[in-house]
Amino acid sequence: MARVAVGGTFDPIHDGHIALLHRAFELGKDGEVVIGLTSDEMARSTRLRPVRDFQLRLRNLRRALKREFDNENFQVVKINDQCGPSIYEDFDFIVVSGETLPMAQKINRLREKGGLKPIKISIIEYQMAQDQIRISSTRIAEGKIDRHGKVLFH
Repeated sequence: MARVAVGGTFDPIHDGHIALLHRAFELGKDGEVVIGLTSDEMARSTRLRPVRDFQLRLRNLRRALKREFDNENFQVVKINDQCGPSIYEDFDFIVVSGETLPMAQKINRLREKGGLKPIKISIIEYQMAQDQIRISSTRIAEGKIDRHGKVLFH
């Protein structure tokens, strides 16, 4: 029974997030998936664009989880830093994209310093938009693509 960590701001939720969550649920199918959702303070301090408030992002995330996954073995926790509970709780896997791989490596260094075993890192492929540029919340917020990667023309 694997315990899997995954995290993000999830605003807006797009196909890249769904791929990340699919991998997490695949690895944790008989265990538990812990989804770290960034606090308002953290989300707003690391983004140049506006971010919806935590409660709305949490509702949207829960709605997407219900729509996309037939799995109740998850918990959503508020995280105030990039590591969340992954540096002090037991996890078997952490699921990341190439963009967040350095953070997973940092988490493992911090775990080892704290005497914990490293977490296996599972890296998902970027989900590409119709224009072959990766899907991102920033591109969606800018109105360049929709959450599925369809290019929007203005």
